[in-house]
Amino acid sequence: MANSLWLIACAFFLLVSCGRKITESGQASFYGDGDGYHGKKTANGERFNKNKLTAAHKTIPFGTIVKVTNLSNGKTVKVRINDRGPFVKGRIIDLSLKAAKKIDMRGKGVADVRLRYKKK
Repeated sequence: MANSLWLIACAFFLLVSCGRKITESGQASFYGDGDGYHGKKTANGERFNKNKLTAAHKTIPFGTIVKVTNLSNGKTVKVRINDRGPFVKGRIIDLSLKAAKKIDMRGKGVADVRLRYKKK
């Protein structure tokens, strides 16, 4: 009986720790409005496409799907991390043009956002 309880406790711990959701808040910007970045290689080796739902983050693993919420209007978008950045102090994520449009932040250029994703 004690072994069974121990196994159940270990399994629960692994499920909870492996599927942990991370939340991060800060400023988002976007890149790719002009054609300066479009078609260039990203940090993971693929070509940047301003019309796809992708983003750059300094540390989140490539391929991670991140839910980005614009805190001023509640709009959300899911993006895939495929690049590194942003490299401007105070910013936590750079979105593609398409992602910026989805959360209605293109006019201002930056927005206060919340990121949510599962830790791999």
